[in-house]
Amino acid sequence: MAIHYNLAKVYAISDDDKEFVLQILNLFVTEVPEDLQQIKEGIKEKNHSQVYSFAHKTKPTLDLLGLENAYEEILQIEQWTKNLGKKKEIEEVFKSLSRRVDAALSEVKKDFSL
Repeated sequence: MAIHYNLAKVYAISDDDKEFVLQILNLFVTEVPEDLQQIKEGIKEKNHSQVYSFAHKTKPTLDLLGLENAYEEILQIEQWTKNLGKKKEIEEVFKSLSRRVDAALSEVKKDFSL
């Protein structure tokens, strides 16, 4: 039973196509960790455009997988980039986002043997 993610939206848009669901999950497992690393590096380097680009890319996946709190945090990160915020203003939000995504990744990998 999924605790850290929810596949209801994925099943809804796929008409319960299990192959499609697995493709979405594989995308999540392979791309989102790389995108989060790019966000982390962008925050460290105060590269707001890099952070925005990868946050914007990641946002639909978080929504699709029902990661509501992580989705809200990615919106905060996007807003931070638009405000050209200071690094210390967003570090805790990013840490929380990373923990949520890591928990979902671990659970998805276990649940689907990925």
